[in-house]
Amino acid sequence: MRRTLRWLLSLVVLIGAVGFGSASAGAATAPATDIKDRILAIPGMSLVEEKPVDGYRFFVLNYEQPVDHRHPKKGTFKQRISLLHKGENRPTVFYTSGYGLSTEPSRSEPTRLTDGNQVSMEYRYFTPSRPDPADWSKLTIWQAASDQHRIFQALKKIYGKNWIATGASKGGMTATYFRRFYPNDMDGTVAYVAPNDVRNDEDSAYYDFFKNVGSKQCRDRLNAAQHEIFERRGEMVPRLKKWAKENDYTFKLAGNADKAFELVAQDLVWGFWQYHLEDECGQVPSPDAGTDALYKWADKIGGWDAGTDQGMSSYTPYYYQAGTQVGSPDYEEPLLDDVRKYPGLNVPRTYVPRDIPMKFNKNDKAMRDIDRWVRHHASQMLFVYGENDPWGAERFRPGKRTEETAVYTAPEQNHGANISKLRDDERAQATEALLKWAGVGDDKGAKATRVPAYDKKLDRPQSRSQTLRP
Repeated sequence: MRRTLRWLLSLVVLIGAVGFGSASAGAATAPATDIKDRILAIPGMSLVEEKPVDGYRFFVLNYEQPVDHRHPKKGTFKQRISLLHKGENRPTVFYTSGYGLSTEPSRSEPTRLTDGNQVSMEYRYFTPSRPDPADWSKLTIWQAASDQHRIFQALKKIYGKNWIATGASKGGMTATYFRRFYPNDMDGTVAYVAPNDVRNDEDSAYYDFFKNVGSKQCRDRLNAAQHEIFERRGEMVPRLKKWAKENDYTFKLAGNADKAFELVAQDLVWGFWQYHLEDECGQVPSPDAGTDALYKWADKIGGWDAGTDQGMSSYTPYYYQAGTQVGSPDYEEPLLDDVRKYPGLNVPRTYVPRDIPMKFNKNDKAMRDIDRWVRHHASQMLFVYGENDPWGAERFRPGKRTEETAVYTAPEQNHGANISKLRDDERAQATEALLKWAGVGDDKGAKATRVPAYDKKLDRPQSRSQTLRP
C-alpha cells in the first residue's frame, strides 16, 4: 500500500508546455468590482460553489485543461481547483496534495505563515478531474506540472504578488517536479516529507531505516505484534470476511480476503512509524493480547479497508503512476519471511484494475534527471522531513552549489513533519526564508508580517487515509 512514484519523461518535456489556445492561457481578465467576477472572466474557468469563511472568500472552481498539453486540440477535461482568497495585495501559495481535492477551506502552513491566498489543485485523473474516456498514458508528472503551470498563468493576472508552491508527501514531490519543469513560475517552494525514488530497484535505504528507527525496545514490540497477527491469520481472515460481507466490501483487486489480509498486515510497522510517534509504543498490544485487541490495533494502524476494492479504487491514479513512471519502495520486512504467503503481492499492479494497461519503463530517466537538477540547480527551495518517517529514507539532497536551498529534519517526527516542529534555530531560518521568498519580509527576510493565529478550522491537519501512501 505504500508506494512512491516514478514517471516517464523524455528530453522534449523539458522545453515546456504547449499553450492551450491564446485566449485560454494568456488573455488578461477585464477589471471587475467583485473578485469572483474577475476569476470567472478567465477563459475556461467556471464556478462550482462558494462557501463562507471568516476573513476570506472561498471558491471551488473548474478549470478546462487539455488532456495532452503537447496536443491541446485533442480533447479537454475539467480540473477542480479551490481558491482561498485573502487579497490581491497578498502572496499566493499554490498547494497540491498530489491526490484529490478537499472542497472544505483549509490553509497550508506556508499560507498561514505568509498570511496569503491559497490555490489548491486536484491532481489530474483523480475523480472528478478525469477525462472521459481516460487515456492513462497522459497521466505523467510533466502533464500534471503543465496543469499547474496553466493555472498559475491564468491566475497570475489577478494575483500579481509572489507565489510559493507547496505540498506534503506526494504533494511535496509534485511541488518539486513543478519547480523543475517550470523553474521561473514560483518565487519559492516548500516541499514537505517528499520521497525521492531515484532507482526503483534499489531499496536498501528502507531496510537500513527499519533496523535503526526509534528505540530497540519499540522496534521489538512492534515486530512482535505484527508477527503475532500473521501467526493468527486463521482467526483474522474469517473476521475480515465477516466484516467485509456486513459492509459490502469486496476483494477482487487483491484476489481474495487472505491476500487482502496480508497486504494490510505486512505494512503495520511501516504505518506505525509513518503516522505515529514513539511515545505511542506503549499502546502496541503484546503478543499475548487477545485476537480482538490485535485485530483492532491493526485496523487502527493500517485500516482493513485498505485491502478492499472500495479502499483502493479512489487511488488508482496514484498506483498507476507508481507502476509506470515513478516507482515504489518494494520493501518486505524480512522478519515476516516465515509467515508471508504471497511475496511480491504488494506492488502497484495489484491496486490497478486489470483493464488499465500499465508497464514500468525501466529506461525512464525522469527521477534521475530531477534528482540531478535538485542536487545541482535548485534555488529557493526548502525540504522538510521527519526523523522517524519511513518515506524520508530516500529523500531529496540538494548540493552545496544550490542557491537558498536547504533540507531540515524535524526530530522524532513522522510523516506530518513541518516547519513548526523543527528545532528553534532551524524553524527561524526556514520561516525567514519563506517570508523572504513570499515578499513579506524585509531585505534580510526578517519577519515583517504578523503571522495569523492558528485557526482550528482552517489549520487542522488534512484528513489522511489509513492506507499507507506518501
